[in-house]
Amino acid sequence: MTDNASAGDPHGATLDYYNRNAEPFREGTRDHDVSQNIDALLSAIEGATPFDILDFGCGPGRDLTAFKARGHNPVGLDGAAEFARMAREQSGCEVLEQDFLALDLPPARFDGVFANATLFHIPRERIADVLRRLRATLKPRGVLFASNPRGNDEQGVTGGRFGCFWADETWCATVRAARFEEITRYWRPDGLPRDRQPWFATVWRKTA
Repeated sequence: MTDNASAGDPHGATLDYYNRNAEPFREGTRDHDVSQNIDALLSAIEGATPFDILDFGCGPGRDLTAFKARGHNPVGLDGAAEFARMAREQSGCEVLEQDFLALDLPPARFDGVFANATLFHIPRERIADVLRRLRATLKPRGVLFASNPRGNDEQGVTGGRFGCFWADETWCATVRAARFEEITRYWRPDGLPRDRQPWFATVWRKTA
């Protein structure tokens, strides 16, 4: 998509930030261990492998590569053109370049959606529509994984990027309202007191 980083467009500014900082972001996150999150998604999916996985907000492609190495069929999606390019080169996977706020996804295509540190970039007033579209692209009883930074339901631009920092229960109520049922939840990093666990991870099943 064409970047639009005007002062009145925090979403466009976020995409512009990632396009301008794609290489430092890749280097800074290359060694992040999110295997706990990948395991949480895969263990909740029913049926025979390999699974068709949508890596929603795939960034430079680290997790696409991990899913592919486990024998699954991942497809990436990112709104930042530089990330989409990097992800294709790194993983060899199909990568959709789509704005999170203008998704065009195939119906009932995926066994699971992996949204690791991505859905919080969506404004609170738009999240219901995005969840509806993600639900529609899941197969019956498909699984959504989401991990978001915790907060008190505030949203705004911080460090050049827009974020919505959901309180745990507000987030869960929002996803339930989008017709998902909760499978499990946990906080990261593992093994620390709750006030030192800034990430809230949840796993959901698409309901009938």
